[in-house]
Amino acid sequence: MDAISQPQVSRLWNVTYTKAWWANFLLFFSFMLMTPLFPVYLWDEYGAGKDVIGLVMAGYSVMAVFSRFVSGYLVDSFPRVTVLVCSYVLFSLLTGAYLLCGSLLVFAIVRTLHGAPFGAVTVANSTVAVDALPFSRRAEGIGYYGLSNNVATAIAPTVGLSVYAWWADCEILMWVSLALAVVGCLLCITMKLPRRPRPLPRKAFSIRGLVLWSGWSPGVCVICFSFAYGVVSTYIALYGKEELGITSGTGLFFLLFSVGLILSRLAGGRTLRKGKIVQNGTVGVLLGSLGYATFALLHNEWGFYGSALIMGLGNGHMFPAMQNIFMNICTKEQRGTANSTLLVAWDVGAGTGTLLGGVIADGMGFSVAFYAACLVNVLGALFYLLHTRRDFARRRLV
Repeated sequence: MDAISQPQVSRLWNVTYTKAWWANFLLFFSFMLMTPLFPVYLWDEYGAGKDVIGLVMAGYSVMAVFSRFVSGYLVDSFPRVTVLVCSYVLFSLLTGAYLLCGSLLVFAIVRTLHGAPFGAVTVANSTVAVDALPFSRRAEGIGYYGLSNNVATAIAPTVGLSVYAWWADCEILMWVSLALAVVGCLLCITMKLPRRPRPLPRKAFSIRGLVLWSGWSPGVCVICFSFAYGVVSTYIALYGKEELGITSGTGLFFLLFSVGLILSRLAGGRTLRKGKIVQNGTVGVLLGSLGYATFALLHNEWGFYGSALIMGLGNGHMFPAMQNIFMNICTKEQRGTANSTLLVAWDVGAGTGTLLGGVIADGMGFSVAFYAACLVNVLGALFYLLHTRRDFARRRLV
């Protein structure tokens, strides 16, 4: 499928890039439609306790991280669209498998396995999207690509909860989720990339080769930023309820966060179009630090909701800049590895933040946990300003 010749177009929204955008949107919409309701489903259907629900849900994330390590190698060593289609087909099959689960154990196995193709699709599809972009529009296109999962993540949980409130039947949502995944899969099957001037060299497999080591500096930044996000996003509901008396405002918090993401990606597209990657990242890390500081210092509703919008604005500038940095310090044959390294760094930081945030909050209170999140984010911002920007200038290939 990759080998079919097709002239490279100069416009941003060419056919392949547009299909990759929608395929990513459908992937995250299918995923997020059911995710908020799975704990309810496990509680009602199998009588699972909170500790068991946590273990079942965590299996997906762990498998996705491991999958992303290997996916980078596969995407760089085999035809990229082929890897994408195979991963998306497996994702669709496992989405449908939820309907066939007859016990909690089977559900846990399916849920864990489901993380593997999800991780692979996110790496493969983002790499195909970058390949489809003309060089002059690549930085801008990477920023807009992130809108696909931002928009899906913003609206899918609301749609899922609304449908469940009306029908009170999780199986209906499972069928809808499966249908969305199948449509995304069909889009991937029809994708075509230009013929490469020479056969894609297959890299010898090695553990060291699974990581883009030249990206260690932006990787450290991403771990710091996602650590802070992991702490806040995981414990925001409990904090709002116990400390501020906010019992129904978590949805508004994430809505405002998503609005910030979308607005900043749209605004940042102009900056990225001019090639100002470092400047875009600088705006993002400073806004992010301001957002987490506001959340940690202002213990009221203004701080609670205002920080959500500021955090979203910061993240929407920061993440496209980091992905562009990774794309500009790797060769064309390393794009899959670069994307997987970026996503693994995010997962490692968010996972660590979730675990340590809970330990700190349990032992010293939510305030200390959020101060810690703010501190780690600020350290990441300082590292970016003092080191990563200069390191990028030295390592930049294009």
